[in-house]
Amino acid sequence: MTTGRAGVLLRRPEQARPAFLELFFDLAFVLVFFQLSQHLLDQLSWTGTFQTLVLLFAVMHLWSATTRFLDAFDPRHPLVQLLIMPIILGTLVLAAATPEAFGRNGLVFAGAYATIRLVGLAMAVFFLHGHEAQASAVRLLFWVGMSTVPWIAGALLPVPARAALWMTATVGEYVAFTLGFPTPRLGRHGKRRQEIVVSEEHTAERYQQFFIVALGEPILVTGLTFGTGDFTADRSAATLVAFATTVLLWRIYIHRAGALLADAMTAARDPRPIAILTAYSYVIMVAGIVVVAVGDELVIQHPLGHTDPAWLPAILGGPALFLAGRATFEYAVFGRVSLPRVIGALALVALTPAMRPMPPLAVATAAALVLASVAVADAARTRRLPSEPPSPPR
Repeated sequence: MTTGRAGVLLRRPEQARPAFLELFFDLAFVLVFFQLSQHLLDQLSWTGTFQTLVLLFAVMHLWSATTRFLDAFDPRHPLVQLLIMPIILGTLVLAAATPEAFGRNGLVFAGAYATIRLVGLAMAVFFLHGHEAQASAVRLLFWVGMSTVPWIAGALLPVPARAALWMTATVGEYVAFTLGFPTPRLGRHGKRRQEIVVSEEHTAERYQQFFIVALGEPILVTGLTFGTGDFTADRSAATLVAFATTVLLWRIYIHRAGALLADAMTAARDPRPIAILTAYSYVIMVAGIVVVAVGDELVIQHPLGHTDPAWLPAILGGPALFLAGRATFEYAVFGRVSLPRVIGALALVALTPAMRPMPPLAVATAAALVLASVAVADAARTRRLPSEPPSPPR
């Protein structure tokens, strides 16, 4: 493998562990996720859900692209650190514009997003000259450049057209990712690992860290919401259920697959399927966590009141989304369907009609019990199969 014009900037094999710079970058997403949950809470409707999903897709693209950049470069080098600072600042600007992204700040959001993506990839292409991973950066730059057109055009149009164009742009990138970013003259991604991942250990640990950052969103919302009112018995019980739900999300995530992603990537003959499945599973899991945070706030604010029908998808749908994403992740690592997670997600959906007459606290408790049953099933499987090596799909 050639080192290119900036070999001194490249990450070396012994530098597999994430650095402080990467954790510093992740801190910006604490604000991003909080803004997303508040955007959904303020517009708890199908339209608001669609808009929040568009914004979530965008920020997940942003995180993935920056993580891929730092997978190739040494985050301890001063120049790399200097180059990442504008990306962090741009992420904060994007987060600040999120509440009004479909209002007066549409152009700010789209401009910040497009600038971060284009500049970051242009730098990667320049510094990866002569490196195997440069072709991957060029493909990404081509597709991001294509998606910039609907991003900017959408920002200048009314909300319905804006939402449609932005969703087209984000979904287009996911489709291109699945197809290997087919690009004129370069073709698609090959099977060479350097085009997909430079360090399996680094990539796996970055996903784990990002999940924990996302999990901080329901923790933050739970604490802030509980602190805005009286410490009554019903609100205290709702806070306890919200915290227990977050703990269960963490426990279900880390069970086996969450700790074996690096081994699965190494064991895969072709790294593309596991890379695609992992990326999609994290989008679904993070979406579930954002919705869980919305449900937590609703339950703590109105623990014993009437359950608005619009609240049920947040209180029950968030955990269901998380389980669906976690089942996808299980398949990526072990090549099998996780029945407890699938059954748990379906059970949460089936519970929705029966929960309509129940108070929000009861609905949240039912969701937590379903998650607890999945965690118990995981513990039972561990006792039956103490050791289970990864077996990613081919």
